[in-house]
Amino acid sequence: MTSYLKNIAAILIILIFTACKNRDIVKSIDLGSGEASWYGPGFHGKITANGEKYNMNDLTAAHPWLQFGSIVKVTNLDNNLSVKVRINDRGPYHKNRIIDLSKSAAKQIKMINTGVAKVRLELTGYQPMNFKALLIHYKNLVNINKKIKND
Repeated sequence: MTSYLKNIAAILIILIFTACKNRDIVKSIDLGSGEASWYGPGFHGKITANGEKYNMNDLTAAHPWLQFGSIVKVTNLDNNLSVKVRINDRGPYHKNRIIDLSKSAAKQIKMINTGVAKVRLELTGYQPMNFKALLIHYKNLVNINKKIKND
């Protein structure tokens, strides 16, 4: 039990030092263009791939491989409107799409009515996962480890 508490204490210290820093990339990195879609009410309140609750009113997005916490500038190529989103989920699961935006992000680039839009993606920074999501993520790992030991 003591080892378990030491591990939690070490993780908490690391989280405190890293959770408050926002790392900006000096120059944005072009990630290419493709079709974006958005997701909202049916997923609102459900757990995202990084462990936090999905909030369709936050500026977040799902991407198939970008690191959680990546900040991506999404530009609608039909109207040149842009929004910055934080990657907190995996997707989209439609083969022709490159990103799924939250409802709020989709509103900002005026693609709610069309459902999809041709967009350009640029990686502009990184924001570590929030403290609560990291704790949920750690708790899930501990539970999986316990299950493996019991099997």
